[in-house]
Amino acid sequence: MTTDQESNTGMRSARDPRFVSQLTRNTFAMVLAGGRGSRLHQLTDWRSKPAVPFGGKFRIIDFTLSNCVNSGIRRVGVATQYKSQSLIRHLQLGWSFLDGRLDEFIEIMPAQQQVNESQWYRGTADAIYQNLREIRYAKPEYVLVLSGDHIYRMDYGRILAAHLERNADVTVACIEVPIEEAKGFGVMAINDEQRVVSFDEKPASPAPMPGRPDMALASMGIYVFNARFLFEQLQRDADDPKSSHDFGKDVIPHCVKRYRTFAQNFVDSHVGDADKPPYWRDVGTLDAYWEANMDLVHVTPQLNLYDDNWPIWTWQPQQPPGKFVFDDEDRRGMAVDSMISGGCIVSGSTVRRTMLFSGVYVHSYSLIEDSIVLPGVQVGRHCVLRKCIIDKSCSIPEGTQIGVDPVADRKRFHVTASGITLVSRDMLGQDVSPMR
Repeated sequence: MTTDQESNTGMRSARDPRFVSQLTRNTFAMVLAGGRGSRLHQLTDWRSKPAVPFGGKFRIIDFTLSNCVNSGIRRVGVATQYKSQSLIRHLQLGWSFLDGRLDEFIEIMPAQQQVNESQWYRGTADAIYQNLREIRYAKPEYVLVLSGDHIYRMDYGRILAAHLERNADVTVACIEVPIEEAKGFGVMAINDEQRVVSFDEKPASPAPMPGRPDMALASMGIYVFNARFLFEQLQRDADDPKSSHDFGKDVIPHCVKRYRTFAQNFVDSHVGDADKPPYWRDVGTLDAYWEANMDLVHVTPQLNLYDDNWPIWTWQPQQPPGKFVFDDEDRRGMAVDSMISGGCIVSGSTVRRTMLFSGVYVHSYSLIEDSIVLPGVQVGRHCVLRKCIIDKSCSIPEGTQIGVDPVADRKRFHVTASGITLVSRDMLGQDVSPMR
């Protein structure tokens, strides 16, 4: 190989972080996307958490599915349950590009009472157990279990390679979290070989990492199993009348005590800028959802959506570019430190530190600051919106002020302890039937 060829090869590998191999092609990914996400309040009244819009044009589940496709894993099942129609529609519109002739697919697997006519999905493990017939039909060597409601970019090929190298039965992806936040995770301890020696689901007193009393090692809810081993464990769990049929509570602790269970730190498989910490967010509360979206409008956000090497795929309506009209002193259409999606018109109003999803129309003389405005919202004239989350298709009446008087806002809307105001159509007394 010549020097120029070596240089070009090095440049390609530096630009392309993907770890695609026969290993990823022999993997079936099962995405658990049936959760309600009740802490998002009215945002999940008509959609499941994975279907909640995020980042101006995406849905939350797009990040997990994009990780699969970018990693070379193109056989994917999506288990749905709670109010799944919005999610199903999005998957059908945006994720039907995989070619079944090449054994590529994203298959929707709604709860169908397949095992017992009186039972829907009873837990994360049961959701996969009820779909074992479909997984077996794909004849994978490995099964990757994923959650559909987190924001992150990860090369699954790297955790699969580590799983194979260690001759593991199961590998658990983990991330370092502050000790005070670890109560909401599965917390593990590992030895020098990265083998998991203990696993405690949502402990009241999380065990700290050795030498780091302020941090704990938490499960990301991402698991790699040898396929046959997983089938055996799910059958055993299904036959256990005392089990809650959950991976974190039942399956993983059982495997830790008896089988080769290893951890893979997110640092070793995340995709992102080398000079930034690994990005992973559970946007399960309104405050976390608002903060994660607001981070994207910063000059240098922690999550870089403009990285062509690891694109986030989605479906979006075909709409014209965003438009800004009028340039009078008191009626100027403008946006600063903001993200504006296609189909938006800002007519003689000011938008600052805000994310406008597609098809938002802001009429004249209004001011929107530090807000997230979901698709299809109409904002009337002379409105003021500050630190708001405006749900899809709301029509904000002329002269409305939200985020200015918290006492008045709490009488009509949902206001978080940190002062984020959620506005939905039903709070405005508007018909909710068009919601998706």
